[in-house]
Amino acid sequence: MGIFVGLVVVLAVVGAVSSVSGALAGRIHRLERQNARLERRLDLLMTHLGIEERTEPGMAEVRALLLKGRKIEAIKEYRRLTGAGLREAKEAVEAMER
Repeated sequence: MGIFVGLVVVLAVVGAVSSVSGALAGRIHRLERQNARLERRLDLLMTHLGIEERTEPGMAEVRALLLKGRKIEAIKEYRRLTGAGLREAKEAVEAMER
């Protein structure tokens, strides 16, 4: 009977952790979408006001790769320069395309 109770406890803990993990993943996804919307709005405001974003050293190479149609290489270079994750780098490089 002791093994059965232990198994039930383990399953309950696994279920609770899974539930919390799913809730956190959903929250992270919502925050990422909200952040993307805010960045688009900021980009529109900056464009409207004629403000250009300062570029970090090396971003000229990222832009050059984009102009050559080498988007994947541009994303890799952006990641190398900034330490950004794949998703953040992809979004940043795609924003440069606009």
